[in-house]
Amino acid sequence: MKRLLMLVCFLMGAPTLAGEPQRKQTSGRTRPCQGQGPQRSVWPQGTLLWGTGRTVPAEERSSVLASVDMRGVKRRGTSLKGLRLDKGRLVAGTRAPEKLVGAVFQGTASDGQPVEVALCGAEPSPHDPSMVWYRIELWNARSATWENPCVATGRVPSPRALAVQGIWNETGARQEMPGKFTFACENGAIAKCISWGYAPWATKDGRSLADLHQACTRMARADYCGDGSSHTHEDSPIDMYDDLAVSTRTTETSRGWNPARASFEAAWTPEGAWCLARTRGGQAVETILAQCPGRFEPDARDLGDGDHCAVRRKDAGTAPAMLRNRSYGKGP
Repeated sequence: MKRLLMLVCFLMGAPTLAGEPQRKQTSGRTRPCQGQGPQRSVWPQGTLLWGTGRTVPAEERSSVLASVDMRGVKRRGTSLKGLRLDKGRLVAGTRAPEKLVGAVFQGTASDGQPVEVALCGAEPSPHDPSMVWYRIELWNARSATWENPCVATGRVPSPRALAVQGIWNETGARQEMPGKFTFACENGAIAKCISWGYAPWATKDGRSLADLHQACTRMARADYCGDGSSHTHEDSPIDMYDDLAVSTRTTETSRGWNPARASFEAAWTPEGAWCLARTRGGQAVETILAQCPGRFEPDARDLGDGDHCAVRRKDAGTAPAMLRNRSYGKGP
């Protein structure tokens, strides 16, 4: 398996999806999928889970689009029946992915408010035939326009989304909810972890990658406490490796990674850090312990290959963690 080096680059978007110009009106309302307006501004404000804009500007654990309903979907005024997710693609009978373009879904923001989501494009992944990248737009009632809810970055100025089974709440926990799924935008951890090889619908050596994917979403955002709070910043280089060798540790120097500068940071499970040696952002480990009191205890455990813990989660048991990472920074 080719070694994967992940450069985690997260940018948070403008406070809400505002600022695009009005488009041509149809029956008193603009039509979706008419092409995006000028690029809205973004600022580096932290990390993203869904990859969408925030319902509350100052709250990183909020989203303008947290879940999407399989029911009540219409395309050109006609209801779509039998819509389902087949791995990483939406399927309705024998329709090809592009035949779903123009469908309008009912979604929900993280504050519980209903939103409408239009499917404006479908691009099968050239690297994974089981996956389709979708271009979506969200109806913004405040500005009376259809807008791309995915936060743009300099590297990905026109982000797309993946359709992913399950939904995530404000704590970063994933749960199955019948009839609902997530549109995970390209610049968020849910989609990034799939791009890095941890597709939750995939298997390796007979084992599902679903838990590895969820552990990756915690690792990508440095969510040590498993409560949805991120402790990293944009442009943080990380190297990850797991017990199934989907990703293996990078030992050679490249333009984007210098192993000599890196040290073990943490081991991860779907619930957050299993053990922690130091923080990615440079805060003292005691700072994290204070944010989730009672969760960790001192444990200078040797995980092998030079990876040593400083603290370990109390209720984690003795089973090894699924995923580990190294990053730059000072040791504990």
